[in-house]
Amino acid sequence: MSRSFFAALVLAGLLAQTARAQAPSGLPPALRQVGIDQKLDARLPLDVAFADERGAEVRLGDYFGRRPVVLALVYYDCPMLCTLVLNGLVKSLRALKLDAGADFEVVVCSIDPGERPPLAARKREMYVRTYARPASAAGWHFLTGNAESIARLADAVGFRYTYDLATRQFAQESGVMVGTADGRVARYVYGIEYAARDLRLALVEASAGKIGTRADQVLLYCFHYDPKTGKYGVVIMNVIRLLGSATALALAGLVVALMRRERSG
Repeated sequence: MSRSFFAALVLAGLLAQTARAQAPSGLPPALRQVGIDQKLDARLPLDVAFADERGAEVRLGDYFGRRPVVLALVYYDCPMLCTLVLNGLVKSLRALKLDAGADFEVVVCSIDPGERPPLAARKREMYVRTYARPASAAGWHFLTGNAESIARLADAVGFRYTYDLATRQFAQESGVMVGTADGRVARYVYGIEYAARDLRLALVEASAGKIGTRADQVLLYCFHYDPKTGKYGVVIMNVIRLLGSATALALAGLVVALMRRERSG
């Protein structure tokens, strides 16, 4: 047996051991507990207590009751992923004509029980400034809480995360949730960049049509939410029906116009 062949066998064995160590998901052990389990229409724990960015005790339900809520679970001292999530959220919200504080609320909650209101206040100030709509500042809320409160909220929305001792960071999935005014989970939007159309349609659906325009209702007829992707996809049959109805109306209008012309002639 040649030395090169023997080295190849050893390398293959090491790779097999690594694969077994990461099975069944193929992910490192720290990431196996991380994910988002969709719990559509689940009730949120509106009674759970947090501290707002000023340090005042609040309840999650304080931000519900009147309008839909965009909910993000992050941690404020995150070096990368959480910052990307919040940056992507603000970028998408800036593209909407809907306004925070008037059409929806934004609630950001830290998953790190060690973080405190002063850090939340600094984060809020930065993102309110980036949103660049001063009149909407009251619609942005950055919360901190103890481990029990965080766990209750995370469990309610199916948000699974873990703390990695090796990196001293939280491992988590990227995405935001949209809740209804009465405190139910309506939609999940995944990733670190969110299509403005998807976020707008999620807010319109969560509001039960109380915000948005007639054009949004047409879009919701043609685009349906796909829970697997967290995006809105076109429904071909509905588009065909809509086009068919539009064509029929156009033909009817043409016939009426021709008849009127013939009578006047």
